[in-house]
Amino acid sequence: MADETRPDGSQSHKAPRAVQPWVRAMHQFNTHLSRDFLGGPRLLKLAWVINFHKGTMPLAIALLMWIYSNDTLVAWVYLALHGTYGVCWLLKHVAFPDAQWEARVTFGGVLMSVILVLGPYWLLPYLLISGILGPNHPTPSPVQLATAIGLHTIGIALMLTADAQKYYTLKYRPGLIQEGLFKHVRHPNYLGEMLAYAAYALLIHHWLAWAILGYIWIGYFLVNMRMKEASLARYPEWPAYKASTGFLWPRAFARRGLASNSARAPENKHAAP
Repeated sequence: MADETRPDGSQSHKAPRAVQPWVRAMHQFNTHLSRDFLGGPRLLKLAWVINFHKGTMPLAIALLMWIYSNDTLVAWVYLALHGTYGVCWLLKHVAFPDAQWEARVTFGGVLMSVILVLGPYWLLPYLLISGILGPNHPTPSPVQLATAIGLHTIGIALMLTADAQKYYTLKYRPGLIQEGLFKHVRHPNYLGEMLAYAAYALLIHHWLAWAILGYIWIGYFLVNMRMKEASLARYPEWPAYKASTGFLWPRAFARRGLASNSARAPENKHAAP
């Protein structure tokens, strides 16, 4: 995100440094639609809208199973996984809420958030449970079920751990986080959420599920991550930190490579990376 989180949880709206024009344009477009669309009073917090969506997901999935009389194993596994994600999200909000979702938005912003981002997530269980993909649509194999459960478990653990670390670190020591999960990956919270949703797509077993996730991951996740990095670039230690970490996946031997380069060129040890 482009905004800096202060120790008290509020946001400072500092302009980020250089970022690709398409990223900046998409970020401004997304922000306008989700927060300012149509103008008017700002009576609702974005967090309330998101929490309602996440928290009612178990009920929505169970309702779909009842409406379509789908009590298959894969439907129950999907309910357990995606439903658990919704509960974990609410627990996360209670324990360490994300300040960016505390912004108050217009009713038009709420509508566009539901249509463009939250609504597509509801399509995932519908695709799996309704039978719209046809009677001959293949069901996941035991190996795929096990893989989905494993991915989801790792994803939720990463998301919760990274968000907790970010919240409590910035609360007591604002600045660039370079420890814990952030020591190896610059966006472990996004990685965790992507792994969790990849598990749902694996259960659905259809390209349309991946298309929905691709739209959200590129149009929103990638834009937010790029804007966040443009904001963090103001810290002097950012170049070295970026060079030693992976964007979404650990960069193997990056630190060892940097150390080797420094050893070969000691005359440049005080130069900016």
